[in-house]
Amino acid sequence: MVAAPPPAAPSVYRTRAYRTRQRALIALGAVGLVGLGYGIGRWQDTPSASPAVAAPVAKPASAAPTTSAPPTPTVYQTLQAEAANGNQGIQPQDTEDQGGGQNVGWIAAGDYLRFDNIEFGEVPATKLDVRVATDADSGRMDVRLDSPTGDPVGTLRVTRTGGWQNWRTDEVTLTTPITGVHTVFFTFDREDDGEFLNLNWLLFQH
Repeated sequence: MVAAPPPAAPSVYRTRAYRTRQRALIALGAVGLVGLGYGIGRWQDTPSASPAVAAPVAKPASAAPTTSAPPTPTVYQTLQAEAANGNQGIQPQDTEDQGGGQNVGWIAAGDYLRFDNIEFGEVPATKLDVRVATDADSGRMDVRLDSPTGDPVGTLRVTRTGGWQNWRTDEVTLTTPITGVHTVFFTFDREDDGEFLNLNWLLFQH
C-alpha cells in the first residue's frame, strides 16, 4: 500500500495576501461603523421641527351697547280756567288774584271744564296744582280723562279759603299717573246745588 503524499504547504504569497485582505476588510468595517455612528449622532443632535402654531385670530371688536336717553319730561303749560275749550254752567269774571286777568266762578254741582289735546309726554304727570278761592266748606272737583263720566284720576276736596277772592294753591295727588295725549275734564259735585268754588288756573306737575 502506497502512502499519500503530504499536503503541500501554502505559499507565503497566498498567506500574506489573505491576511492583507482580512485586514483591509476589518479596516473598512471599522470605517463603516465609525461613519454609521457619526450619522446616528448627527441625526440625534438635529432638532426636530416644531409643529406649526396657528397665529391667534383677532376677535372682531364688539359694538358698544347702545343705551337710549331717558325721555325728557314735558313742561306743562298753565291751563287758564277761563280759556277752557268747553264748559258747562260756568262763567268768567275779573279776578283779584295776583297777575290779574279773569277766573271762572259760580261753579256748582254738575258743571265741568274741558281742555282738549293735552300733551302729557312719556314722563307721567303725578300731581296737579289748582288755584282756588271759596267761602264754602264742601264740594269736590274730579279730574277725568277723555269723558266727563270716566273714572276720576284725582280729586280735590274743597275747603274754605276765607272768601271768594282769597286765593290759595291746593295740590291734588293723581291716583293714576298720566301719559300721552288726552282730553281732560274737570267735573264738579256737591251734595246740594249751591255754588261753591271760584277757579283761576290749573297746572299739572311730574
